Amino acid sequence: MSLWTSLEPASATVDPGSSTTVRLRLRNTGDVVDEYRFEPVGPVAPWTTVEPSSLRLYPGTTGTVELTFAPPRSPDATAGPNPYAVRITPTEHPEATTVPEGNLTITPFTEVRAELVPPTVKGRFRGRPRLAVDNLGNTKLTASLSGSDNGDELSYDLHPANVQIEPGRAAFVKTTLKPKNIIWFGSKEQRPYTLDVLRSGVSPIAVEGTFVQRGFLPRWLATFFGLFLGLAITFAMLWIAYKPAVTSEAERTLAAGATIAPSASPTPSPVLPPAPTETAAPPSPDTGSGGSGGSGGGGGGAAPTVTAKPKADTAATAVNRLAAGDPGGRHICYRVFVRGEGWQKPVCDGTVSGTVGQNKPIKALNVAVYGVQGSAGTAMVHDPQSSNGQGKWPPSWTAIVADGKDNYIGGTKRDSPHLLNFVYNVGSGQACNEAKVRDRDWSRQVCNKARPDLNTAGTFDNSLWLEAIKLTV
Repeated sequence: MSLWTSLEPASATVDPGSSTTVRLRLRNTGDVVDEYRFEPVGPVAPWTTVEPSSLRLYPGTTGTVELTFAPPRSPDATAGPNPYAVRITPTEHPEATTVPEGNLTITPFTEVRAELVPPTVKGRFRGRPRLAVDNLGNTKLTASLSGSDNGDELSYDLHPANVQIEPGRAAFVKTTLKPKNIIWFGSKEQRPYTLDVLRSGVSPIAVEGTFVQRGFLPRWLATFFGLFLGLAITFAMLWIAYKPAVTSEAERTLAAGATIAPSASPTPSPVLPPAPTETAAPPSPDTGSGGSGGSGGGGGGAAPTVTAKPKADTAATAVNRLAAGDPGGRHICYRVFVRGEGWQKPVCDGTVSGTVGQNKPIKALNVAVYGVQGSAGTAMVHDPQSSNGQGKWPPSWTAIVADGKDNYIGGTKRDSPHLLNFVYNVGSGQACNEAKVRDRDWSRQVCNKARPDLNTAGTFDNSLWLEAIKLTV
């Protein structure tokens, strides 16, 4: 079998979100009629179509097929040169496969999204919002950050002040806002401010927020002090002008042998109980206590997660069933505890767990992995005492739980808080998630490398709980 091929052109350029076409010419230089099947291979194969998918040629004749490349406008379409190839398999001689190769250059594009979490913070002396910067382009993002306000009433401490973000990743910048003047007396005041994401050669991205500065003392207390001071001055003046004769009264009292009762000693302030130690062993979440992962604390009895022995219909039993049929694979199984419903059946590898549009929050998670060197996790939970619009984290993560074992996060008691944000990592490969949050659409899939990288699903907003998740490894 003989076959001649030619790519015209051999190198092409395409913009993400657009398409370009390359022609593949081939000639049957053999002496038999043959049919050729075409299959794109290489990193750009998911975005490549071949028309027609097969071609029948007589000896000495030439045919043409078109390769259309349509990379998406997303971080997955890596900027720069990307090799591609087409596998040509003859029907009559399948062992004589030909693979012509070419080069496709994907042009870079930049897309940045920034969001304050939360957009409004309150405080007397400082506020601590976080700025989330997402790189939705296909090139590394380098940016610096600064803050400003119209009245120059706030100072800004940004950490870090400069970020470098890989395509498809996000960075969280800790921001500390401090008012330059303290409101000693009076009502709260709103101070609008702007955080700018600065990049070379383009206009900055401005993210607006509000710092609500509270007075140190309420206005009524200032009025009370003013009246008290006026009364004290008036009494002192009257005392000086009309001093009563107290000497004779004192003498009569002493003569009568009267005694003055000693004043009562002040009651000591109660001593705060010591904080619980990290070595305390909480019960399993299936008994109703709140498990935790390291940074997701919560009221209502949230405590560090423990690893329980696998039971029927847990994530561990599901992942071990998968592993039995695919011992060389990578799997993650999980189930959620929904308020008002209880534990759902475990699902695996990107299947939806939870509810959608039913206003039912997730209170606990049960996760088990296989083929990724174990997992660890935590969750931010609802905080009814929150003063900054965010939930809170427990004091520690779960321990690293081995493959095939159950990992519990959250609590199943009636008063256990619901989950706002789920964070986990694995020991090898990568971890991905999609999250459905109350009153919001499904998030795009986010993937992170193995430990120490973290994979985050959800928000920090105290009013937006998790409803459903999809996890893959």
